Amino acid sequence: MVNYIDAVAAPLKNTGAIRLYSADDFAGMRKACLLTARCLDELAAIVKPGVTTNAIDRFVFEFGMDHGALPATLNYRGYKYSVCTSINHVVCHGMPDDKPLREGDIVNIDVTYVLDGWHGDSSRMYPVGQIKRAAERLLEVTYECLMRGIEAVRPGARTGAIGQAIQTYAEAERCSVVRDFCGHGVGRLFHDTPNILHYGRADEGPELREGMIFTIEPMINLGKPHVKVLTDGWTAVTRDRSLSAQYEHAVGVTATGCEVFTLSPAGLDRPGLPPLKR
Repeated sequence: MVNYIDAVAAPLKNTGAIRLYSADDFAGMRKACLLTARCLDELAAIVKPGVTTNAIDRFVFEFGMDHGALPATLNYRGYKYSVCTSINHVVCHGMPDDKPLREGDIVNIDVTYVLDGWHGDSSRMYPVGQIKRAAERLLEVTYECLMRGIEAVRPGARTGAIGQAIQTYAEAERCSVVRDFCGHGVGRLFHDTPNILHYGRADEGPELREGMIFTIEPMINLGKPHVKVLTDGWTAVTRDRSLSAQYEHAVGVTATGCEVFTLSPAGLDRPGLPPLKR
């Protein structure tokens, strides 16, 4: 049984109920998400061979401080960094270090800023210099998965419609969908109900209602979907060491569809790739 609750009446903890946010709440999310999107835009010029992920982490921290925002990941459940940087076969939660990025790498950079109590959560893939065609194709497929998932969002549909749209496309392109991680409710809380699976059937999961806010963040592998978490307790990698990619947007359900809060102001939602024709 799924419960829905007016967000203004909900405590600031995950109770298992789905929050329904107001128009004023959507305005708060727009501001936090715009700041996150602007940071990700700036990173497009920074990510290049020789740059360390620690340098990226410092930039994300300082950019947030300069704009009155805190990185949500910093000290979250013991995590020590302001960003997650997941390279090549790292699926998610890669931790920054002093190892330089190399020509041909692909890296996911996941940023969440907390601004005025709202969490702006988004991630993008960045090619490092010239990348191989297989890696470029994985980025293209993964971004298309994200957009197809977003297109499935509308009142009356179920969360499973998002997963079905993503899974159907990914598998048709001979890629696989990671099942171990998912999207999630977001807003006043960093991680909230509901979970947004990136696979499934359209008739499964909670009904989407106007006012819901959540992330869609498919993780797509060139190889098999299986992952393992390393001994650091955070870094998730593909078991077969195949390349993995992820794009993420935060969205809100509207009366007629959805609003994407984390779109790039500079048109850099898929940096380093050719302009998208849809």
